[in-house]
Amino acid sequence: MNWIDKHIKAILLVTGAVTLSMLLAALAPQAALQMMFGVTLQGAAAEIVVRNWGALIAMGGGLLVYAAYRPASRPLAMTLVLISKLVFIALVLVFGQAFLRQAAVALVFDGAVVLLFAAYLWAGPHQPAGQA
Repeated sequence: MNWIDKHIKAILLVTGAVTLSMLLAALAPQAALQMMFGVTLQGAAAEIVVRNWGALIAMGGGLLVYAAYRPASRPLAMTLVLISKLVFIALVLVFGQAFLRQAAVALVFDGAVVLLFAAYLWAGPHQPAGQA
């Protein structure tokens, strides 16, 4: 058993809790934008899009917390969140060069999560559900 298999429940709980913290964007979109990118946006469209963005990210975090306790759901939850984090990283690298410094912590965290989840998923079958 490798290190990731041994600690997958804790990994899911920590990464899920951190990801779930983006609920902030759904509740306080301007504060989240300022924290993540150092900018604010005005208007109803910004409020809708940023709140939706925060809710979707938070749901991914909730899925990871759920998957910590439901091993059968881990591959799907981890794959969805992995893809979401890859898209975020790619979008910032392609379109958000100006935000690299401000978003560095999120990019490093998301990159680490992608690597951990990819390694876990790549390894294939894991412990039976009752033993994780």
